[in-house]
Amino acid sequence: MKKNSKILICGYRGMVGGAIVRHLQANGYINLLLADIAELDMTNQLAVEQYFVIHKPEYVFLASAKVGGIVANSTYPADFIRINLQIQTNIIDASYKNNIKKLLFLGSSCIYPRDCPQPIKEEYLLTGSLEKTNEAYALAKIAGLKMCEYYNIQYDTDYISCMPTNLYGVGDNYDLNNSHVLPALIAKIHKAKENNDKEYVVWGTGRVRREFLFVDDLATACVFLMNNYRGNQTTNIGTGEDITIAELAETVAEVLEYKGNIVYDTTKPDGTPRKLLDISKIHSLGWSAKTSLKEGITLAYKDFLARYIK
Repeated sequence: MKKNSKILICGYRGMVGGAIVRHLQANGYINLLLADIAELDMTNQLAVEQYFVIHKPEYVFLASAKVGGIVANSTYPADFIRINLQIQTNIIDASYKNNIKKLLFLGSSCIYPRDCPQPIKEEYLLTGSLEKTNEAYALAKIAGLKMCEYYNIQYDTDYISCMPTNLYGVGDNYDLNNSHVLPALIAKIHKAKENNDKEYVVWGTGRVRREFLFVDDLATACVFLMNNYRGNQTTNIGTGEDITIAELAETVAEVLEYKGNIVYDTTKPDGTPRKLLDISKIHSLGWSAKTSLKEGITLAYKDFLARYIK
């Protein structure tokens, strides 16, 4: 991408899209097209096609998606598969019809089988059953990356996909009913600290393991791949390290300076036992994450305080 290339960021108000915008602006890209639901209904095929004809983007970051944690995925599976399929299909097809130079599709590590060998390599896709608690979202994301692959095969397009691990950071969703585990812990522990509670509740057993990537590190990876990679296989993006949910809860409590006890609600589901991505591919290309977990949680907590605590 050139500094004056016309670059469309779909979903720029979201955590991932916002991070991509920050990284592009910080590196001198001056011709950004910003689209979110307020500017463009990406579930509407006609609206998307008209937008592309009028604005003529050259590059597309497809970061727009309906996302949520276990509760949201389990409660609204029809919404998760329908809305994500609509967004992906409309943006990818409009990109083809309008001859964009390159597209990057953002997926999720939940596309991989529930009981994958660890760490998870890109080629493990479609080798086993998905985790049921987020199957609808995972199926939509698999369809999106396969759509990119098949357009490349049939139309010689340059559409790439990347699969980030669990994300957190500036712009995250801290709603306890719909957020992912790390932002939920920040919100829950902050509330416990403010109320002087002697304990707080963590869903599940605390024994499952997760990998966490600061969203601004993901943004650097996305721009890096857009500028340096072409290929039909997806690319994992992560840190290469994971911790238990219990260790995560303790780390968040330490950053927030909260001294209470952890209580585990084992009636709530754990989800996939472990999700650690094999990131040897993107490492071999020359990219690696820079933000430590404690540093990232500190930055995320500052963002939480700025946006939610008056």
